[in-house]
Amino acid sequence: MPFKKLVEPLKEAISRKGFEAPLPFQKAIISKIKGGANVFGIGPKDCGKTSTLIISVIQKLRAQAVEDSPRALIFVKDKKAAQELEAEFNTYIKGTDLRVYCAYEEHNIDVQREEISMGTDIIIATPKRLNRIFYLNGIHLGKLQLFIVEDAEFLFTSNMLAEVSRTPESISKCQYLVFSTKYDQRFERWQDKFMYNAQIIKG
Repeated sequence: MPFKKLVEPLKEAISRKGFEAPLPFQKAIISKIKGGANVFGIGPKDCGKTSTLIISVIQKLRAQAVEDSPRALIFVKDKKAAQELEAEFNTYIKGTDLRVYCAYEEHNIDVQREEISMGTDIIIATPKRLNRIFYLNGIHLGKLQLFIVEDAEFLFTSNMLAEVSRTPESISKCQYLVFSTKYDQRFERWQDKFMYNAQIIKG
């Protein structure tokens, strides 16, 4: 999908970053995501996975803040990954009122619950911290539209698969996106549980 079909604030952000046309991976996957498909995005470093994630989230949310409950949830490996992704998001959401929040272990959980309750559109979180906040009734996922895992390899090296798999049990309807450098056979159980008819797009 060409960038010209995106919402205006997103097109402006892409122009500021100097991108003239989608990378092959982006061209193959963004239209699928925009169409509502559950997707495994598999590709090597620098194929455009992270920018695809960010563009897809902003497009899905129409670059607008709505109410207080998050509409996109992104699981990441750790605090560093969360902060890096937040920083990259911030370069794309200039000129919009979208709100991005990071939740990770190295921060007071009561403060996080309070800050989340003030309103956010996009949550970037480590699995353990997000689940703890959720089970303390510190976050409402009833408005969630996108459930995303970034650099999903960490699920298997840090035994986080069960933590991430637990969250969809509390979500009624959502679009699921998983980005990874390689497809793991253990992803297949997700297709049976909640990633129905998922498409595998390789870069």
